[in-house]
Order: sequence, then structure tokens, then C-alpha cells
Amino acid sequence: MKKRNIGLLLSLMLLVGMILGACGTSKNNNKNEGANGAQENKNFTAAMVTDEGGVDDKSFNQSAWEGLVEFGKENNLEKGKNGYNYYQSKNEADFSTNLNGAVRDKFNIIYGVGFKLTDAIAKIADQRKDNHFAIVDSVVPDKDNVVSITFKEHEGSYLVGIVAGMMTKSNKVGFVGGIESDLINKFAAGFEAGVKEVNPSATVDIQFAGTFTDSSKAQAIAAAQYSSGVDIIYHAAGGAGLGVFTEAKNLKQKDPNREVWVIGVDRDQHPEGDVKIGDKTENITLTSMVKRVDVAVKDVSTRAKDGNFPGGQILEYGLEENGIKISDSKEHLTDDVLAKVTEYEGKIKNGDVKVPDKLKKK
Repeated sequence: MKKRNIGLLLSLMLLVGMILGACGTSKNNNKNEGANGAQENKNFTAAMVTDEGGVDDKSFNQSAWEGLVEFGKENNLEKGKNGYNYYQSKNEADFSTNLNGAVRDKFNIIYGVGFKLTDAIAKIADQRKDNHFAIVDSVVPDKDNVVSITFKEHEGSYLVGIVAGMMTKSNKVGFVGGIESDLINKFAAGFEAGVKEVNPSATVDIQFAGTFTDSSKAQAIAAAQYSSGVDIIYHAAGGAGLGVFTEAKNLKQKDPNREVWVIGVDRDQHPEGDVKIGDKTENITLTSMVKRVDVAVKDVSTRAKDGNFPGGQILEYGLEENGIKISDSKEHLTDDVLAKVTEYEGKIKNGDVKVPDKLKKK
């Protein structure tokens, strides 16, 4: 009888041990120890919420999505709730709705793409403290569950300013921004400084469309600038900036001998400059200032997957971090222009040139 009791006790202890072991396995389900003892999520998922420009804006929303797609493919993830996905916003009212939708769909990290999502990210992050968020192009301070992703846009804008300053024939260049803000002022300030560095006598006409989506407003500004003698316009207006391309292409079709150029932004916008003239296709994209939102999104997603989510941090990507560059489409640039760009890229990296990130008051 005593042996039976001892056997029963041992059986109960074994059963309890199995239950506790199962609980421990469940708690760390789909996770392994990563670097520095952090938890690595094996079934990691990621999503992004666009601003009104949409995922195919040929600008920074599209670049962010390309980074998420590349991250997904490298980690054998599929598009959808169990891998990576995007939520498209048609207007500002959609921001919170889409962010909450991504939370309900249990994505491990959720990106808000564009500074216009700043308030929505901050609000939802307070409500959903167990979820991880990232804001692109803005800063949400003092929240351990939010990482802020920013860029040194002024550095790349300086480089395309050098291109414009050296290649303008009229000594008049233009800048068309989206909504005037500290962010867009960084583009304008860097561009103006780059132009003036190599061509002090050139004038820079800086204007803002007040929108990132209405291309007709950017086109109207571009029409006025080109008619005033401007021959190169750099735009930092998101989807609205496509209106600058439209105006330049219209002018080129009317007068094929006229030199009108656009400098693209965020992505290599060389394809947007193709214009049909008779049987030929010409191109009016001089170059582009490429902001590698794709690099940043992929980098942060990888960190989060490896258990190293940089919550509460402000990450800044510039030339040194491969987060900024001029486009690889260089067919219109002369050797001396390319050499000057390379020279100043090195000067910026080693600190010999400090690029302004604010416009001077005039």
C-alpha cells in the first residue's frame, strides 16, 4: 500500500512538471533567444499605414512598401495578415482606423508612413502599450513602444543643389515643396545651399503647394516658375510633385529644343520624366534625391524581428548610413558634375561641410 502511494505521488509530480513545462513553452511560443538574450520572433509580421498619397505614390510611401516587401521576401513571409501588409489611407480620418486595424490583426510592428500620422501614432501607442509602432519622417518622443525614423534630407538636397547650380543655363532654378513644415524646409534649405555653393549668382525660387496630393497645384507653380525663366525645378511634394513633371513634359512637347528639367525626390523618378516626342522618347528627369525609406523600414523590421526593437529611439539615416543618395540614373549628368557631387559627398561625410537644415529668414 505504501509503495502504491509513493508511485501515485511520483506520477502526480511528473504530471505537474509536464503542465508547467507546457506553460513555459506556450509563453515563449514562436520565439528563440536572440542577440544579447533578447527574444527573437520566428513568426514575425509587419504592416504599414500610408498617408493619403497611397502605396503607389511613386514617392516615400511606395519606397516604404518596397522595403517591407524586401524584408518579407528575405524572411519567407507572405503578403497578408500572417506576413506583411499595408493599409491605405484615403484621408486623415483613416489614419487611426487603419492603425487600430493593424493592431487587431496582431502585426508585431506597425509603421505610420509620413509626418501627418504623428498624432495618430502617438494616441494609439498610448492606448496600445503592448504593441510596437514606428513613425516615418517624424518624431514621437518619450514612448518606449514607438521608434522614430528620420532622414538627413538636407544632405541629399545639397547634392542635387550642386547638380542644379552647375547645370542651369538661365541661372534660375526652382523648388516646389508640399506642405510647408520643418521637414520640407530641410529639403529647401539643403537645395538652396548646394546651388549657392557652386553658383553664387544663381537665384532659387522657393514655393510651397500646400498639399502632397493635389498635383494641379504643384503644376501651376511649376508653370509660373518655368515661364519666369527657371530651367530646373526640384520638387519635394510627394504625389503632388507629379504635377511638376506634367508641366515640364508639356513644355518639352510644345518645344522639343527647350531645356526644362525636373529633379525628383524620395525614389529614382527617372521613369516619370519620359516624354514622347514624335517617334522618340526623351527624358526630362535631371536626377533624383533618393531617400532610402526602404532601407530604414527593412533595417528597423530586422531589428524588431531579432528582438532588438529600438523603442523610444530617434533613428536618423543620412549619407553615412546609406539612407540618402542621388539616383543611379545619371545619363544627363556630365563627368565634371558627377565629380563635384562625389567630392561634396565626401566632405559631408567627413564633416568638412555642414549642410543647413533650416531656411534662412529673408
